[in-house]
Amino acid sequence: MKETWPDTLAAGRSLQERLGTRVRIVPFGKPPEKIVGVDAAFAGSYIIAVASMYRYSSLEHLEDAVNGEKTEFPYVPCYLAFREGHAIVLAVKKLKTRPDLILVDGHGIAHPRGFGIASHIGVLFDVPTVGCAKSRLIGEFVEPGKRKGDWTYLSYRGRNVGAVLRTREDVKPVFVSPGHMIDIPSAIGVVMHCVSRYRVPDPLRCADHLSKQFSKAISG
Repeated sequence: MKETWPDTLAAGRSLQERLGTRVRIVPFGKPPEKIVGVDAAFAGSYIIAVASMYRYSSLEHLEDAVNGEKTEFPYVPCYLAFREGHAIVLAVKKLKTRPDLILVDGHGIAHPRGFGIASHIGVLFDVPTVGCAKSRLIGEFVEPGKRKGDWTYLSYRGRNVGAVLRTREDVKPVFVSPGHMIDIPSAIGVVMHCVSRYRVPDPLRCADHLSKQFSKAISG
């Protein structure tokens, strides 16, 4: 896996446009055996990324991997991969086994250039990825129904790029978008399968919790 991590917005945009041509949005095949949720938190200029692996069928928590490093890339909407991506990729590499699918706290093709952090990670690993974000980056949608599992399309420039999905009754929806090697209906199915008692899928919730714990410990 060849990785490139630009340090300027212009170089980042160029890379997104180039790698974006490699994204494949296709129906997902058989259910994955092992799924990983990835997230990152910050302690000053230090980023802590966590990859939490689960058995997909039972949602059994199998292992976690952590990677910490300094980052100098600024927070700029639409360029999240260049701020968090390198740390996340190294965390995934530290896992004992390769995941069959990666859930990312961010967006996939629901991105101005169709290449959000979920797509970036998916292309680098050549593994199916799903973006699951708490807020919208782009697009328009009709509010979904209030029942668990209700959803509507998220559309951008005449194209459906994701779904606005109600994972719990009467709770704010999440924004789901395919990253790589999966389509919208399959991505919805994966997210709903991984939701238990909370709004966010279990593997993502675990990665989020651990990354914040580590960042607090570093911050003192």
